[in-house]
Amino acid sequence: MNLDTAPGEPFRPARGLANPHLQTLWGPLWRNAPALERTRERLWLPDGDFLDIDWHGPHDTQAPLVMVLHGLTGSSNSPYVVGLQQALARQGWASAALNWRGCSGEPNLLPRSYHSGASEDLADVIAQFKARRPLAPLYAVGYSLGGNILLKYMGETGAGCPLQAGAAVSVPFRLDQCADRIGLGFSRIYQAHFMKEMLGYLQHKRQRFEQQGHAHHVEALAALGPLQGIRTFWDFDGRITAPLHGFKDAQDYYRRASSRYFLSGIERPCLLIQAEDDPFVFRHSLPEASELSPTTTFERHRRGGHVGFVEGSLRRPGYYLERRIPQWLGERALNPA
Repeated sequence: MNLDTAPGEPFRPARGLANPHLQTLWGPLWRNAPALERTRERLWLPDGDFLDIDWHGPHDTQAPLVMVLHGLTGSSNSPYVVGLQQALARQGWASAALNWRGCSGEPNLLPRSYHSGASEDLADVIAQFKARRPLAPLYAVGYSLGGNILLKYMGETGAGCPLQAGAAVSVPFRLDQCADRIGLGFSRIYQAHFMKEMLGYLQHKRQRFEQQGHAHHVEALAALGPLQGIRTFWDFDGRITAPLHGFKDAQDYYRRASSRYFLSGIERPCLLIQAEDDPFVFRHSLPEASELSPTTTFERHRRGGHVGFVEGSLRRPGYYLERRIPQWLGERALNPA
């Protein structure tokens, strides 16, 4: 199903923030994110690595539980994550904000890290949650990279997906095309930021392995070659992501990890929220109605930027995603598929 706007009060960008870059940058640069009391838990993965989870909301193990999945170089402290957790708690729902490998403030334990197709890590966490809270309805919301992983997972699992429903925002449906898009115009500023963050993390992790005497891990990272000259996503994913995670090259990674190829397999209720002016995603990268499963609702908005959707006013900004997503999840709880 395709919807131009959501039911009820539609999204209107805040006056003065219609520009897609202002929408995109408002959250990380100017938003005062709410301070929440959260409980951190470390979950161990089958390969010996870990993920840190930040819990918020009611402690009732039967309350609806929402997994919140952040985007590239983000964390559970990203303003859009904290804001959604606060909104979910207001309606009596618990939430667990997942930090992908190495994103919680402490380097992960293996040379590998996270990437846009790491649905196996999501599957491991979901299995642990279902084992511990078998009576709690489980949902997931993913942003950008987190949304891509979520949609890939939902498509892979199909009718056997243990989630009641999932929502994905500002998804890079075609990773190869998004790697091209972010290298154009002003978007190159975002690309430079991501490269600085990701390469800096790699250097820090290698130094940590050296200090800890993990020679085989140091060798694995050294085998990637020098980090100089890596300026684009094609560079990074070809020289770093692909060899670290078992892909032949960047093109192989993009083909196997892009969520657009998994959308038809989704059989649980799924909400897609996307802005047509997203500076990371070409319009032609957005899926056609024929590619979507009958259980998917696609909300395309003319404006909103990338994980922006700031409404209200500059003095009193509002956040459409934190209004719309809890509303939609609540409707799914009342009318499960």
